[in-house]
Amino acid sequence: MSKNKVSIASVFKTIIWPRKKLLFVGLLLIVISRLASLVLPGASKYLMDDVIVNKDFDKLYTIILWVAGAIVVQAITSFALTRLLSVEAQHLIAQLRVKVQQKVLSLPINFFDNSKSGELVSRIMSDVEGVRNLVGTGLVQLVGGSLTSIISLILLIKISPMMTAYVLIPVAIFGFVAMKAFGFIRPIFRERGKINAEVTGRLTETLNGVRVVKGFNAEQQEIKAFETGVNKLYNNVKTSLTSTAIVTSSATLLLGLASAGIMGIGGYMIMNDELTFGDFLAFTLYLGFMIAPIVQMSNIGSQLTEGFAGLDRTEEIMNMESEHDLAQRVHELKDLKGDIKFENVSFAYEEDKEVIKNISIDAPQGSVTALVGSSGSGKSTIASLVSSFLIPDSGKITIDGHDLATATLNSYRQHLGVVLQDDFLFEGTIRENITFPRPNSTEEAIQEAVKVAYVNEFTDRFELGLETVIGERGVKLSGGQRQRIAIARAVLANPKILILDEATSNLDTESEALIQESLSKLMEGRTTFVIAHRLSTIRKADQILVVENGEIKEKGNHNELIKLKGRYHELFTYQARI
Repeated sequence: MSKNKVSIASVFKTIIWPRKKLLFVGLLLIVISRLASLVLPGASKYLMDDVIVNKDFDKLYTIILWVAGAIVVQAITSFALTRLLSVEAQHLIAQLRVKVQQKVLSLPINFFDNSKSGELVSRIMSDVEGVRNLVGTGLVQLVGGSLTSIISLILLIKISPMMTAYVLIPVAIFGFVAMKAFGFIRPIFRERGKINAEVTGRLTETLNGVRVVKGFNAEQQEIKAFETGVNKLYNNVKTSLTSTAIVTSSATLLLGLASAGIMGIGGYMIMNDELTFGDFLAFTLYLGFMIAPIVQMSNIGSQLTEGFAGLDRTEEIMNMESEHDLAQRVHELKDLKGDIKFENVSFAYEEDKEVIKNISIDAPQGSVTALVGSSGSGKSTIASLVSSFLIPDSGKITIDGHDLATATLNSYRQHLGVVLQDDFLFEGTIRENITFPRPNSTEEAIQEAVKVAYVNEFTDRFELGLETVIGERGVKLSGGQRQRIAIARAVLANPKILILDEATSNLDTESEALIQESLSKLMEGRTTFVIAHRLSTIRKADQILVVENGEIKEKGNHNELIKLKGRYHELFTYQARI
């Protein structure tokens, strides 16, 4: 984790310096605001030592006007500062969220296989929020507070060097305590982001799988799991609050000690005529102006530390290698035909545990290759390799003679269509889900896809037809209806290469009969890979590959494999009996 620790220099270069003009205006505003705030202590000394003593009413009115004017200036600059910098901070947060989401979507499939969606949502939405304290008023207030403290310190020395020297001792002690505390808090904030993402991830899973939770009467189990995560988050917050409380309490102690000492020293000096009452009042007010920013800085320091911790976690994602970043992916595929070949391909998810072992497949343009075999045999891994979700560990896959590992993903995947066993539908209308790969499709093309996939067979019964909202993941539809929408989506995409992973598994007998014909139309002229447990769906395939333990045990068309009386014959006759 430490290697992803964001340095102040990198934050300055990437976040602060590009906004230097805006921050300079902010700094100018805060300087004007802080200078205006120093009018009151100066006016108080003048009021006590000159105006009241001499009963000068004209000067009294002048002082009131100066103080009132200074307050108006403070109010205007404060508003302008918040409006200017807070809006820019939110703009930066929006930009960072888009950047992180863009990066996350570019990461390889195995990253998503090992991450919870809720956790990723938390990292995209929450981790970047801390930057508002870097670009917002936080950073400028830190600089402005420092400036106010320095000017106040000069004025304090001018009034009484001895009292000022006394004040600086507790200030130095507080500065040391604060530095140590913020160094301790940063890893806690970083850990908090991680815990928050885990809790959000588990909660998202629970809500998505609520039917399974209720079906197995497992509410209490999920409540306990969530409670454990929330308590872990609470303990983290408790630790950081303790550290922050130490800083705040130190500040209170500092103010108390300084005030008590000044009261004694000042009282003694006034009685000895070494200090006027006006000087004492001005010193006390200036002291407040010097210490208040320091106390405020302890809060700002905590916010900045939280901001850095969030950026640490954001940087961790931004430093990951995108699937597009691979140096070898430089070849732009043009005029794709769809000839796919596997040449002695092997692949393992874990070292020394090969899932695919030295397989070779020749799938010419427009051919249908069916993959059959028991669960876990490697069929879906072959489909993932064709989709370029995975890269072979050895051997190579070629498309029209070009090594797929060297092809740019955009130039390949724009010709790819996928229909999965449990295909994902987005919340929205049926039309939006069908047009997902081609949002600008003509009405004629949409209606053709609807007709080919027999979607109109059920949408005609809906009052709103294609405009029917289907709910999250299409929960308002049957499995067969969802599958037909997925097939219509693939028809509209008009891909050169098609992958059907158990595409008819969720269909009842009537739906399957309707779909078989539409699938035949969909596969025409396209290089197709079909994974199917229902062997009746692949009898017309050009070649059937029987995959067992990551190896191709049998190869041929339906009739050839039946005559062979091997594993395919065994599977087919078993299903025929069922």
